[in-house]
Amino acid sequence: MSFDLHHLLRPNIRNLKPYRSARDDFKKGILLDANENPYTPTLEHKLKLNRYPDPHFEALRNGLSELKPVQPNQIFLGNGSDEAIDILIRMFCSPGTDRILTTPPTYGMYRVSADIQGIETVECPLNPDFSLPAEKVLEHSKGVKIIFLCSPNNPTANRLDESAIRKVIEGFSGIVVVDEAYIDFSSQASLLSLLDTYSNLVLLQTLSKAWGLAGIRLGMAYASTDIIGYMMRVKPPYNVNVLTQDAALKALGNPELTEQLIKLIIKERERIATSLLEFAFVMKVEPSDANFLLVRVKDAQTIYRQLAEKGVIVRYRGDQKHCENALRITIGLPEENDALLEAMRSLL
Repeated sequence: MSFDLHHLLRPNIRNLKPYRSARDDFKKGILLDANENPYTPTLEHKLKLNRYPDPHFEALRNGLSELKPVQPNQIFLGNGSDEAIDILIRMFCSPGTDRILTTPPTYGMYRVSADIQGIETVECPLNPDFSLPAEKVLEHSKGVKIIFLCSPNNPTANRLDESAIRKVIEGFSGIVVVDEAYIDFSSQASLLSLLDTYSNLVLLQTLSKAWGLAGIRLGMAYASTDIIGYMMRVKPPYNVNVLTQDAALKALGNPELTEQLIKLIIKERERIATSLLEFAFVMKVEPSDANFLLVRVKDAQTIYRQLAEKGVIVRYRGDQKHCENALRITIGLPEENDALLEAMRSLL
């Protein structure tokens, strides 16, 4: 009897288009393509690695509760925010029956996680100015269990209007997930204060961006105690490892350092945004509440390739909705940003 792997696979897995990370394209160079924090915290470890980690991450939850206006039992921790996204879809959506809704252009893992689980994704695009069309979102929400909103949004870098988000939350009977991965770089506050008002609201944050800890893979979900309780039931027993918990605790113990680095990145963001407008081939630099810029240029594909040839790696986003001829440029170290500007000058 012959073995046919492809026949055995679920059709949605066989046809799955996986999430493509920045490192799938380039692994070396001046990497301004993945929205990482260019500053690396120095952390020492003296750990007993023969024991399993705390499955309830009590120390971490308590530490976060001291920094955020939430109680420890309103916090879920996972292997990046991607684990929280996956668990939320598994909790609320039945394959072949339920749907999620996204607002392109947006973070691609919402759809990928849904595709893996056989969940249909409904798309309601943002307006051309990247604002949230709340009424249209609600009109498209029939049969939808979860609405995913990203604010500040990736790849557009803008913050969604809070009144529009509230309208969606109040008009929708399912779960509204607001992904705040870049909130620390925004001039506006997080929506954490709304958790006690809206029981269907889930907020996602991460230590990968402002905290400079993308390598430890730690994401947070904040929600009602009921939602977090179910997430704790569904997660694997020891989903956050000892090294990650230790590194996160050390970082949370020094929030002043993170605040300093955020200010440096925002200062560099404004400098680079102004400098880019000096180039004739740069048509527009979109406003940013994140640690990156969405930049519209003439012939983005060509400029993307030419910069890569010079060792400066940015992200081409011209294939995304409303992002024609756009490049996404992460704010790096000052010397890396200078190298970007010098490479762009050479294109003239």
